[in-house]
Amino acid sequence: MPISDDDVVRLLDRTVAAIRDALAAEFDSQAERRRERGERPGQYRLDLVADAAALDVLHGAGVGVLSEESGLDDTGSDLVVVIDPVDGSTNASRGIPWYAASLCAVDDHGPRASVVVNLATGTRYAAVRNHGATCDGRPIAPSPVRNVSDAVLVLNGYPRRHLGWKQYRAMGATALDLCSVAAGMTDGTVDCSNDQLGPWDFLGAMLVLTEAGARIGDVEGRPLVALDHAARRTPISAATPELFEALLAARIDLTS
Repeated sequence: MPISDDDVVRLLDRTVAAIRDALAAEFDSQAERRRERGERPGQYRLDLVADAAALDVLHGAGVGVLSEESGLDDTGSDLVVVIDPVDGSTNASRGIPWYAASLCAVDDHGPRASVVVNLATGTRYAAVRNHGATCDGRPIAPSPVRNVSDAVLVLNGYPRRHLGWKQYRAMGATALDLCSVAAGMTDGTVDCSNDQLGPWDFLGAMLVLTEAGARIGDVEGRPLVALDHAARRTPISAATPELFEALLAARIDLTS
């Protein structure tokens, strides 16, 4: 029997709840353990704790999983959940309240439903294909900013020259950074690294962003949807088409 959109969203929400419970049980009484490292560079113990909790729920539902921490588990299901159990884990390790569980359910037609939850504050972004995007249940929309000179941008990494922004932020969790554009809190994001972000970093927020009416794309024009643990992209996003084109041109110019 086909799974409904509502059932997909409920599965994603159950997964987030399991992650939050596991992190609380593991670290609330011993906050200093949040900085314990994991098994590979850039990984923390909290990433592994969150991933194990998420996999219990997702494997139980019989869906495929592409996780930053544990790779691709293709069950043959029509649905694959792309997940970053803790996006912004360095922030999480230091108690900076800008880190999230980011999940996107992908089917043969692309991203179908997504949930991104700030694990520090509980703020929840959600989207379903062709049904809009919400923050804590309320519809969201991006800002009307068209010009880079009027824009507050979020940077991942830092460019070798000023891109003309009004102001910038560097906050350290790509999923939440993108959702901030969807909700009109910021106006665009620019990835100043080169092919460092995996699908789990941006797919959950990508659906929120596009359903809210904003734009996102890869600097080299490659598809952002890739169910491949080795795939890496360089995404930028913007509240309006005009700002997107200006940021894309500016980012391309950085490589010249």
